[in-house]
Amino acid sequence: MNKKQSILITGGAGFIGSNFIDFFLGKYKKTKIVNLDKLTYAGELSNLKEIENNKNYQFVKGDICDTSLVQSLFKTHNFSGVIHFAAESHVDNSIKNPDAFINTNVYGTFNLLNIAKAYWMEAPYIAKEGFEYNRFLHISTDEVYGTLEETGLFTENTPYAPNSPYSASKASSDFIVRSYYHTYGMNVVTTNCSNNYGPKQHDEKLIPTIIRKAIKGQDIPIYGDGKNIRDWLYVKDHCEGIDLAFQKGKAGETYNIGGKNERNNLYIAEQICEILDKIRPQTTQYSEQIKFVKDRPGHDFRYAIDASKIENELGWKAKESFETGILKTVEWYLNKYEEK
Repeated sequence: MNKKQSILITGGAGFIGSNFIDFFLGKYKKTKIVNLDKLTYAGELSNLKEIENNKNYQFVKGDICDTSLVQSLFKTHNFSGVIHFAAESHVDNSIKNPDAFINTNVYGTFNLLNIAKAYWMEAPYIAKEGFEYNRFLHISTDEVYGTLEETGLFTENTPYAPNSPYSASKASSDFIVRSYYHTYGMNVVTTNCSNNYGPKQHDEKLIPTIIRKAIKGQDIPIYGDGKNIRDWLYVKDHCEGIDLAFQKGKAGETYNIGGKNERNNLYIAEQICEILDKIRPQTTQYSEQIKFVKDRPGHDFRYAIDASKIENELGWKAKESFETGILKTVEWYLNKYEEK
């Protein structure tokens, strides 16, 4: 890596972004990171307390849709890369309030790309001198592909078929990124990941909710019949995949990152309850708190990713199985919730 490299990371106070910044600063000691985050409900500065005093780290509170702010950051820091995590990402919220998702995920991504193009490109397919290797990495989701039946996997060639306002907004942003490669020759890469889990995830998400409700003695809500299947990816494995795509990925390409850990929601709840029965026993089994609730509208049945492209081309491999990763995750949340 360039010794004086400066990278803009958007949404770095969120779950995946904060894990990534911690990982990236630890690996690249001479790279400066500027973290631009709006600090909506999903952004937590406490996620970054371990690195807030790192001399190579700077936090800026702001919105990716704020053109003058983003332009001023490019001018000040002369970024050689953008790693774009910032997104509205909670599906239930997208059903109730889709406009915020369209604004942040679609316009915000366009705004970042357009400003990066202005700073890095002389003309279509001609980078400015010294900017030839600058790269824009866009973090997306497997939800853009829609839903799967009981067999099959999402590949990079699976047609897009988003089913929620959230996934539709992410699909739109993916297409905008793609267009900047094909129209302007910008050095862009996109990653589409499966469901992440691990430390620092927002409390509203499935796994933190199961843990929190369980230890409070409350009902553990599971949508529908609990048979919806997701491919679960431990967040630190995802961070390694993002880094590989950023450093070694081919311009214009998409890389799917998945954990090969398909589990249904009921299994996840039962697995967490079993772990809690062992490490934090109570008079009754935690699984007795599991309750089925009305399913969400348009709830996709199954997601599962074929990660063979990033494995074969870039040498990535998930280190954690679901069973090893979930144990680490439960222990982390127990420490968090019992400190409060």
